[in-house]
Amino acid sequence: MDTKDVPENSSINSTRTQLQNSGGLLVYPLLPLRDVVVFPYMVVPLFVGRKKSIRAIEEAMLKDRKIILCSQKAAKTDDPAAEDLFTTGTVAEILQLLKLPDGILKILVEGTTRVKIRNFMKIDEFFEVGVMEVVTQDQKSIEVQALMRNVITLFEQYVKLNKKIPLEVIMVANNVEEPGRLADIITAHLNLKVEEKQKILEAFEPKARLEKIATILNRELEIMMVEKKIRGQVRKQMEQIQKEYYLREQMKAIQKELGEGEERGEEIEGLKAAVAKAKMPEEARKKAEKEIGKLAKMPPGSAEATVSRNYIDWLVSLPWSKVSKDRVDILKSEEILENDHFGLKKVKERILEYLAVCRLKKSIKGPILCLIGPPGVGKTSLGKSIARSLNRKFARISLGGMRDEAEIRGHRRTYIGAMPGRIIQALRDTGSKNPVILLDEIDKMGMDFRGDPSSALLEALDPEQNYSYSDHYIATPFDLSKVLFLTTANVPHTIPPALKDRLEIVFLPGYTEDEKVQIANRYLVPKQLDSNGIKKYKISFDESGIRKIIREYTRESGVRSLERELASVCRKVARYVVTQTRSKTEEEVRKQIEEKPILVDGDKIESYLGVPTFHSDKKEERDEIGVSTGLAWTEVGGVILPIEAVVMPGRGKIILTGSLGNVMKESAQASLSYLRARAEQLHMRPIDYEKIDIHIHFPEGGVPKDGPSAGIAITTAIYSALNEVPISRDIAMTGEITLRGKVLPVGGIKEKLLAAHRSGITTILVSEENEKDLQEIPEEVRKDLTIHKVKNWEQVMKLVFTGAPKTTPLRFPNYPFDRPKGKTKSKMKAKRKMA
Repeated sequence: MDTKDVPENSSINSTRTQLQNSGGLLVYPLLPLRDVVVFPYMVVPLFVGRKKSIRAIEEAMLKDRKIILCSQKAAKTDDPAAEDLFTTGTVAEILQLLKLPDGILKILVEGTTRVKIRNFMKIDEFFEVGVMEVVTQDQKSIEVQALMRNVITLFEQYVKLNKKIPLEVIMVANNVEEPGRLADIITAHLNLKVEEKQKILEAFEPKARLEKIATILNRELEIMMVEKKIRGQVRKQMEQIQKEYYLREQMKAIQKELGEGEERGEEIEGLKAAVAKAKMPEEARKKAEKEIGKLAKMPPGSAEATVSRNYIDWLVSLPWSKVSKDRVDILKSEEILENDHFGLKKVKERILEYLAVCRLKKSIKGPILCLIGPPGVGKTSLGKSIARSLNRKFARISLGGMRDEAEIRGHRRTYIGAMPGRIIQALRDTGSKNPVILLDEIDKMGMDFRGDPSSALLEALDPEQNYSYSDHYIATPFDLSKVLFLTTANVPHTIPPALKDRLEIVFLPGYTEDEKVQIANRYLVPKQLDSNGIKKYKISFDESGIRKIIREYTRESGVRSLERELASVCRKVARYVVTQTRSKTEEEVRKQIEEKPILVDGDKIESYLGVPTFHSDKKEERDEIGVSTGLAWTEVGGVILPIEAVVMPGRGKIILTGSLGNVMKESAQASLSYLRARAEQLHMRPIDYEKIDIHIHFPEGGVPKDGPSAGIAITTAIYSALNEVPISRDIAMTGEITLRGKVLPVGGIKEKLLAAHRSGITTILVSEENEKDLQEIPEEVRKDLTIHKVKNWEQVMKLVFTGAPKTTPLRFPNYPFDRPKGKTKSKMKAKRKMA
């Protein structure tokens, strides 16, 4: 006979519990159970279908109709082995047996006693095991009686909340006096997991069983109370929903009688048709349909209905699939750009390159260009020309002074009056998915407690992210990758670094005087003649008149002020024409002007515009000591910057005036330190620096100045003042100086050289490393200039001075520091007092 030992449960150690063995082990067939635990005193029907189990029942029926019922550890196991069964089970008597047509047996069993499985006698045909009965002695101590009452009370509450257990069970439980039997009856009616019931079955001592049941009942009651609370809340909600449904149906009936229901239905159907027509992406379409469903259930006059309707209107009005067809004729696009703007070669080349790539490759991410230049050079109007050359729609968004992040990303719909951001609004207004959007004045955005608009632009202006741009109001991704973004700025250093990194920067330098004359003749004069109603009369501007306006009435890199002055002249001419028509007809005046055309030349400008506002920057009239000519760059273009230096008796101070910034002050200190450190190599005269003060002044003190680019000009002025050597008036210079005398590169070379050319300067000194910037200088300017590229200040020294430095010591006659020997300071004071 095959046997298999099963280890004993070491937890069975109660003094009142003993395993009795009458004449050895009791041998019974074993029936493995799934998902059920049978307790003593429990009558249960079972369906048996497994071959081993059927064979075990047949064996039991041949003997004394007793069988061991033992639960499986895992219910999914179809053919359990000995180790898959628990070691504690119940001896049951088979009360009834019924064979069903499909071969399954239905049996009715009644549990009698607990048993402990000691070993397996058979495991092949069926399980046959040797067991020992567990006999317990019920001792009804006061503690056990209290436990019984507590368990019965808890069980009564459990039955009242459960509703699935008949109330008669409570009566049965109240009539049971044995604690062990009470525990088994109650456990049999609890809805517990097999593992929990098995632990109670293995608790042989009645007191331990009651304690476990009390703990379980407390837990189950808490859960059932929460379930009851939830059911009550759900019931309330259901009642409210049913009430609303009933009222809504009544409202529909009333609306139908009033004839309003049809309009509501037509509105909903119209919105559904608009959503289908918009060809939205799947996610946006689902949101729109969901919102329409909500809108259909809302009262028409409610605030929420208005919010939903506005949201749906925005969704259907966006150009999800509408695109403008790009003009791929590069020659035509180039012609449009040339007709609209003079110069600006780099920007035009970049746009034409973009068109060329579009023609070769159908899908391309739109570039994000940043046009940086002084005011009035045509950055904003260039955006319109680019859109026209590409055959795209155009939208302009002004960012100057913007401080609220919601202006870019939109407001969330929870706020009253919420709207999408300016980018989504621009797309709706243009009705195209691929417009040209100009973000104007990107360098002038601010930030405060409402957020940082520049940070909100990071996603929109990143080609790797903007294909799924998310606006707070729309709350669904929108593809911005086909949009051509243009941004404009006056200076680059105020643009946040993270935003600047996403931009393709193109610098627009200021116009030369010749370029301004061309722009005036081609664009500005015809525009102003038409705007002021005098285009039909024979009125023209002479080049001398335009140049006089440029030189004496404007000071800018662009042409905005020039256009205003031309408009002012045209208004004066218009007044003259109107005055003439008082005594003559308009036709007579026109014929008179045709016979004697009005020519606006340089001689007439003052009569129209009055006294000149500016005097042109002019070079010095003669070579002077201590006066050098530097070059500076401002937001309105380049200017020449005279630098004056004088030496006087003092205490070794250096005085700087002219509204200077810290960088320029440090540049002056570095210049003096360089000259003092290299005095011998630079052939400087003997100087006692403790007895002199050096004053360096930058004229136009009301204009703030800063930057290192005046370094070599400051050095030249100081050297000239200390050594009394004149500086050539025909030379201007720009470059940063180091303590070793090296000349470093600076920016704004084109604007600075244009300013020098306007002032009549013929020779320019720049750093050797600025050679690459000289390619941008117009040819008509370069041919009039002699440009020297220097590496250190010693090369500058050889070019700028028109004489030899003095070698005698620097002295100041008739000054207390150089007084004759023997005279004291007090005696001289007394002498001056007497005088």
